[in-house]
Amino acid sequence: MAGGPKIDIASAAQPEIAAGIREVNRQRIVQAAADLLARDGREAVTTRAVAAAAGVQAPVIYRLFGDKEGLLEAVAEHGYATFLAAKHVDSNCQDPVEDLRAGWDLAVEFGLANPELYALMYGEPKRGTSSAAFHAGMQILLGRIHRLAAGGWLRVDEKLASALIHATARGAVLTWLSLPDDQRDPALLTAIREAMIAAVTNEKPAVQDASPAGAARALRAALPEHTTLSGAEQRLLGEWLDRLTADGQLQRHREPDRSSLPR
Repeated sequence: MAGGPKIDIASAAQPEIAAGIREVNRQRIVQAAADLLARDGREAVTTRAVAAAAGVQAPVIYRLFGDKEGLLEAVAEHGYATFLAAKHVDSNCQDPVEDLRAGWDLAVEFGLANPELYALMYGEPKRGTSSAAFHAGMQILLGRIHRLAAGGWLRVDEKLASALIHATARGAVLTWLSLPDDQRDPALLTAIREAMIAAVTNEKPAVQDASPAGAARALRAALPEHTTLSGAEQRLLGEWLDRLTADGQLQRHREPDRSSLPR
């Protein structure tokens, strides 16, 4: 009986098996390097020591990471992934300012608990910042900032707020780690955090009603006090704000009174 071409199943599976082995070796090497870093510091992370700890030959490290710098980059990415796993996102948080405090504290606590790893991650500005975990972590921060802005709490624009929050957390940890043990006063961290809060947020929401119509009403009321706009620009912006306010009122009238609905 004639048959089709024979398929060598074992040969077809070899690339997948090889890829799986590479990934297992990669994870084992990164974890071994991270353990050496945490236990003995950055100087202990040599290719020979990592290879011995991971149970592989040194050439495997070069094939997977190129060189020691490539390995350190992978360890930094591992650090961002570990930090991301510790983050908690509460999209329904009732107090966005307290949520910002909690997020800042979490970032600082991670650095204090993992000093060598944190120094590797943040001691050099660009290390590990191309990783998916780093960008996911930044999206969590940007989400917190946007909730502050939407509620009228943000004192500065969102981009500047992000830079201030990130810079103060990084600076607080690296400064703390640089101090002798007998000079490490927790009041320093609290003072830096509260200075950041004061720089980024308002004491009270600038807009009581966070809807587009509410924001438009607040800006419309403040518009005459602004002198940076020309008369024509103020009139045009005023027309836009009036339209937003009117749309909000119309939308509110359209919504049914739920208290009168049958239950």
